[in-house]
Amino acid sequence: MRIPMKSLIGAFVGAFCVAAPALAQTPAAIVEDVQGKVDGIAFMDYVAPGKIIKLGPKASITLSYLKSCQRETISEGVVLVGAEQSTVQLGEVKREKVPCDTNAARLSEREANQSAATTFRTVRSDAKGAPAKLPTIYGVAPLVQAKSGSTLVIERTDGKEPTISVPLKSDTMVHGRFYDFAKAGKSLTPGGSYLAILGAKRYAFQVDAGATSSPTPLVGRLLRLE
Repeated sequence: MRIPMKSLIGAFVGAFCVAAPALAQTPAAIVEDVQGKVDGIAFMDYVAPGKIIKLGPKASITLSYLKSCQRETISEGVVLVGAEQSTVQLGEVKREKVPCDTNAARLSEREANQSAATTFRTVRSDAKGAPAKLPTIYGVAPLVQAKSGSTLVIERTDGKEPTISVPLKSDTMVHGRFYDFAKAGKSLTPGGSYLAILGAKRYAFQVDAGATSSPTPLVGRLLRLE
């Protein structure tokens, strides 16, 4: 007797629910693309470990993992989101490692009362005074996660460059919480070091010297400032 595909998917989902541990809801991946019928998931959503995603016929989803820099394109089937990659049943998955810096995906806030230059010097050296590598993005157009209603300021710290000041209004934000420099037609300089400033909060990062304006996986240019 042939078992209907819907019953097989239901059985796999049930097994996943039993097997999936109760994990903290820290985002594991960001959704880069959705094609076809995928219930409960949208472009640029975050997904946490343990999340189950059912893909309808001819549907596909692209996930980029924040910790492992794995980019997955998954077609049909059932997806169990993991910490560093997905488990896929009844579907196909193609994986590739993409340039990204896990430190850039969640920048450390610097002391709010420091000047831009002082903050830059602080993060550029370790306890012994040796140069320290700044969190790096791999595209010249950052994708910045921040709350609307504030003003985002980007300052160059290793050279002269016009300061970028952007009011984060709801109508300029993608998916309600991202400001996309690419969509806004703004870019930074390859190899440059910068401060992202939100009110009293400051975050230091740099742009990879090989960064270009070509399309870049979201995880490679993501700056999470919330």
